[in-house]
Amino acid sequence: MSTPRIYLDHAATTPLRPEAREVMLRGFDIWANPSSPHAEGRKARAALEDARERVKAALGWDGEVIFTSGASEALAIALQRARVERRIVSAVEHDAVFRAAPDAEVAAMDGSLVSADSLQELLSTGRPAVVAIQHVNSETGIIQLPGRYAQMVHDAGGLLLSDCSQSAGKHHLPACDLAVVSAHKLGGPIGIGALLVRDFAMLQPSGGHERGYRQGTENLPAALGFAAALENCETGYVRDNAAISDILCEFAEAVWDAGGAIVDGDGTTSMFIRAIAHPEMSAQAQLIRLDAMGFAVSAGSACSSGTLKRSRALDAFGVADDVASRTIRVSVGWNTTPAELNSFAEAWRSLS
Repeated sequence: MSTPRIYLDHAATTPLRPEAREVMLRGFDIWANPSSPHAEGRKARAALEDARERVKAALGWDGEVIFTSGASEALAIALQRARVERRIVSAVEHDAVFRAAPDAEVAAMDGSLVSADSLQELLSTGRPAVVAIQHVNSETGIIQLPGRYAQMVHDAGGLLLSDCSQSAGKHHLPACDLAVVSAHKLGGPIGIGALLVRDFAMLQPSGGHERGYRQGTENLPAALGFAAALENCETGYVRDNAAISDILCEFAEAVWDAGGAIVDGDGTTSMFIRAIAHPEMSAQAQLIRLDAMGFAVSAGSACSSGTLKRSRALDAFGVADDVASRTIRVSVGWNTTPAELNSFAEAWRSLS
């Protein structure tokens, strides 16, 4: 029998939790349009609103929830329809942020965190802005502190937006006005996410569904799966947290002993993502070798890891080009085991 493959690319997408799969199958039986006025539609609407309340409760969010097709759409709604005049984004945001706001002004980094001086200078024009500061970087796992800048943003009449795609269900949400969540990063289905907003008045409505803030018929089975996944996020993640954390610390020491590096910008990182630089081998060569050995990892964000372009995020974090070119990303998920991480560590150490 062949050896089972080991999947360590959960920051790209993670397997569907069994609890989410089960409730989605039941959701397919509630097939009517939730916006229809008849009894079948009202039944679907009741299930959708129940899922919305469960998502809010699981995330500890006391504002509104707009279901979307994923994080990219949620970011686009927040950045393009916030009732402000400008967009400011941190230099290390996901590519989806820059696609949604191509004219955004960019706040520089100060080491691993957003520069308060740079942000203050951009805010000082007197024209209110929506400011996007992610929670956990998808390439390095470096944790940003959006709440640290909330008062500064609010004093300038702005709104604080945080992309929580890599942190929801794993870390407490930061203090912010708008937050973006993606279901398939935490064990929910692909094709659904949410924009959390403190008050609908912060956004320009577009008409259509979701209280008039999003076009398209709601995906009820996916919403039910999203809620179930969030409610079960402690299952798995908590079970082996201590063991996995210990293994990651031991592996970091082995990386340094081998002449490699953990790319963390000397900042605080999420235990769910590690960026590892090999002392000699290119990232692409590592991916090929590791894939042949049965390990699925990546060289950064899934939307750009298949290209040869330079990583904007690593550059903004001050990672030297030669180190960036040798950096791969290892990310763990709800079903990762300590044994799988030990196997990966052994395989990575064997690369030469």
